[in-house]
Amino acid sequence: MEIAPHFILYETDHWIINHHLSSALPGYLMLSTKVQTTSLTQLSPDALAELGVLLARTQQIIEQQLLPKRLYIGRFGHEPGWPLHFHFIPVYQWVEDLFWKDARYRLLQNFAYAADALSSTDGAELTLFIWREFGENPVPPEIQGPSVDEVISELRGAFI
Repeated sequence: MEIAPHFILYETDHWIINHHLSSALPGYLMLSTKVQTTSLTQLSPDALAELGVLLARTQQIIEQQLLPKRLYIGRFGHEPGWPLHFHFIPVYQWVEDLFWKDARYRLLQNFAYAADALSSTDGAELTLFIWREFGENPVPPEIQGPSVDEVISELRGAFI
C-alpha cells in the first residue's frame, strides 16, 4: 500500500512511521515494515534490531510531545496485503472523557467482571472507542488541541 507523503513522519532503510491514514485522532501513528510480510521471523537481523529502537523512540516522542494520559502500542492486523505494522494510540484525557460521556459504550460494562467497572475501563474498550469514533465515524468527535496536520508537522520535526 502506498502512503501519501503528507502522512509520513520518518523513514529508515527498513521501516516507515506515518500518521494513521484514516484516523482523525491526532498522534495515532503506525510503524510499518517496508518488507511485504506479516511475520517478524521473515525480517532481517538489521530490521529486527532497528525495530526495538524505533518502538522506544516513537513512544518517547509521542509521550514528550503530545503528553497523552496513556499510550497503547500494539499489533493487531491479520489482513493479507498489509505489511507487518504496529499501532501507537495516544489516549488523551479528553478522549477518555468523551468515552465516558457516550452511553453506547456503557453497554460494555454489562460484560465487565471487575467490581469497579463503573469507574474504570481497560485498553480494549478505549481502543474500540477510538477505532469506531475517530476512524470509522464519518463525523468524528471534535478534536481538543492540535489538529492531525499540526501534530504531523510537530512530530516530523521531533524525529529528525
